[in-house]
Amino acid sequence: MSDNKVQIFDTTLRDGEQVPGCKLNTEQKLIIAEQLDFLGVDIIEAGFPVSSPGDFKSVEEISKIVKNATVCGLTRSVENDIKVAAEALKYAKKARIHTGIGTSDSHIKHKFKSNKEAIIERAVKAVSYAKSFVEDVEFYAEDAGRTDNEYLARVCEAVIKAGATVLNIPDTTGYCLPHEYGAKIKYLKENVKGIEKAILSCHCHNDLGLATANSIEGVINGARQIECTINGIGERAGNTALEEVVMILKQHPYLNLDTGIKTEMLYGISQLVSDSMGIYTQPNKAIVGANAFAHSSGIHQDGVIKNRETYEIIDPKDVGVTESAIVLTARSGRAALAYRAKNIGYELTKLQLDEIYTNFLDFADNKKEVDDNDIHQIIENSKVYKEITSAS
Repeated sequence: MSDNKVQIFDTTLRDGEQVPGCKLNTEQKLIIAEQLDFLGVDIIEAGFPVSSPGDFKSVEEISKIVKNATVCGLTRSVENDIKVAAEALKYAKKARIHTGIGTSDSHIKHKFKSNKEAIIERAVKAVSYAKSFVEDVEFYAEDAGRTDNEYLARVCEAVIKAGATVLNIPDTTGYCLPHEYGAKIKYLKENVKGIEKAILSCHCHNDLGLATANSIEGVINGARQIECTINGIGERAGNTALEEVVMILKQHPYLNLDTGIKTEMLYGISQLVSDSMGIYTQPNKAIVGANAFAHSSGIHQDGVIKNRETYEIIDPKDVGVTESAIVLTARSGRAALAYRAKNIGYELTKLQLDEIYTNFLDFADNKKEVDDNDIHQIIENSKVYKEITSAS
């Protein structure tokens, strides 16, 4: 793998589906998985096979249809989990088992009622067993964000020796600040013996709104896989948003990091996931929200009409959005009104625009948004309507 290639590990169908009330059936999962494969993600985490017969079936069926991506199944560090995952993945062209265990003091003491040495033994045993089924084994150190770096490095060394090919360093609770998470990745890169044999992976949660920033800081410091979901959906406040990290790396070429994602598909797959899961995507969501390329302020509208790049750092077409939206509200200026009027057939002179703009403001003060039918009405009720129609 090229050193500047960042693999995209999509977990929409596993971690993303953990949103309460958003269960997908197998048919829906197959449709999304196929689109993820077309999108160009490197790994599709298809589910947690041992969790239910339905999840097992979904992972098995996804394994049959995915042509390019690696198909991954999640497990705990439990032999039966791993055995069941291997069975579900038997049809995959490229299969990965994702196994692991909590490594923070909190998890070791309260969740497992164990000790650090015993946790390492369990981790090694799980990876070794998974390795007996597939060559590609990913290990997750759950709650790595709150795990002491020295101990985390010991865990990583042990599982690499056991055969792990990917080391997932999750900020499970979304607690880390970006510089802290980046420093953790850097520490592992510099202090884990045999690290060159494995890929470091970022799996960040969004409890404090830092998932995307932490993932980017992770790859800047040496991680070469980002685990993410479409629209940033997932447990609690969600996961790293795929569309955000992909476009950040694309828009900052000086980082010299590439994902290979077909970005023009992002808006379409965002809509597919939103519709399938019944999850409303907030309008101001970065990249794929309804307002991501919408402008209602007069100053912004004037700038965008003159040159899109004055207020847009991304060409909407690059993410599959047809064009920027000039939204007419009481905050809109003359340039925006003239632009929208021209789009529906009215070429207005400056004097005509001045006359109509006054009427427009009165109308807009009483309505959240002025649409094309409203523009027709405003112009038809103006003193200069006859003048405008005779000129045309």
